[in-house]
Amino acid sequence: MDYDVIVVGGGPAGATAAEDLARSGVRVAMIDRAGRIKPCGGAIPPRLMQDFDIGEDQLLTKVNTARMISPTGRKVDIPIENGFVGMVDRKDFDPFLRDRAVKAGADYHEGTFLRIERDGDTRVIFREKATGEEKALSTRLIIGADGAKSRVALGEVKDADKVPLVFAYHEIIAAPPKNDVYDPMRCDVVYDGAISPDFYGWVFPHGSTTSVGMGTENPDVSLKDATAALRRASGLENCETLRKEGAPIPLRPMDRWDNGKDLVLAGDAAGVVAPSSGEGIYYAMMGGRVAATAAAACLASGRVSDLKLARKLFMGEHKMVFRVLRSMQDAYYKSDERRERFVSLCHDVDVQRLTFEAYMNKKLVRSRPLAHIRIGFKNIAHLTGLVRPEYT
Repeated sequence: MDYDVIVVGGGPAGATAAEDLARSGVRVAMIDRAGRIKPCGGAIPPRLMQDFDIGEDQLLTKVNTARMISPTGRKVDIPIENGFVGMVDRKDFDPFLRDRAVKAGADYHEGTFLRIERDGDTRVIFREKATGEEKALSTRLIIGADGAKSRVALGEVKDADKVPLVFAYHEIIAAPPKNDVYDPMRCDVVYDGAISPDFYGWVFPHGSTTSVGMGTENPDVSLKDATAALRRASGLENCETLRKEGAPIPLRPMDRWDNGKDLVLAGDAAGVVAPSSGEGIYYAMMGGRVAATAAAACLASGRVSDLKLARKLFMGEHKMVFRVLRSMQDAYYKSDERRERFVSLCHDVDVQRLTFEAYMNKKLVRSRPLAHIRIGFKNIAHLTGLVRPEYT
């Protein structure tokens, strides 16, 4: 065998899996085509920095406020109490994670995954970028971390083609100085059907640059036209455009992450992007970690059933958060009237505190049961129209 584990994909999920396995003494290789930058707002909470040892030197800036903007232009500013949200650019963050995996002992092969062959042993076939030649590496196990519409998953795991997708697009622009519309310390989230009929648009500061983009499940929406409209509405139409990137993003974890013999999925390939918010970096890295844990357990025991540990560990920790976020998206993203009510609900101090505590800590906060009860009643009132948005 060339390797114990081959990781296909070198984004946050794949690089984290490769690093964890290398640090545990496993012979691991990472195959990634590099150069592809996923459209991403780039927000990471302190919990991610703590869990994955990410230093502040990787941050482009620290955001201290989130602004929710409704279809009618209502603005609700939510301060991030006693903390911050760090901002990264995937153009730099992903290579940093890959380099760290290599320093930990993982081999890195730059190329494009082609297929998996099994004839006595298991081989991953890829096209090497430097030579254009097909290469084969033998392995005991494979981790598929090659993103949404994963070619590894489509060929190996049942129903991989049935994961619902949001199509995301953003433009990285030169950031303007602070003004009446733009604040380099604030993330703007725009809930407006004119920008996205079923998701949202964003303006996220990255220090000297800014990510402006949107997402939608509707294939008839022009992502570029919608982003242009968002830039106009945000006073950013005259800023220099530096990069344009688009990609599908999954919004539901797959029911199964392994193929029952020698492969397990991680990150976007397994569908672990948070509904409603579309947050993916933390969950991708955690998906890489549990995939590495499952692979290490399988190597040690020889039981392929141990590959199921990846999904079991992840969902055991995050299933309830994903369920609540999915319910929120289903309830509030259907129309501008609902979006207006959602932004109105964000005025509530209980909602603000619990939302950011859950975001920062990556779990539902159980220490305030009365706040949960109050929010439940307020949520019902807003959905049923008992509360008028303009009076909140």
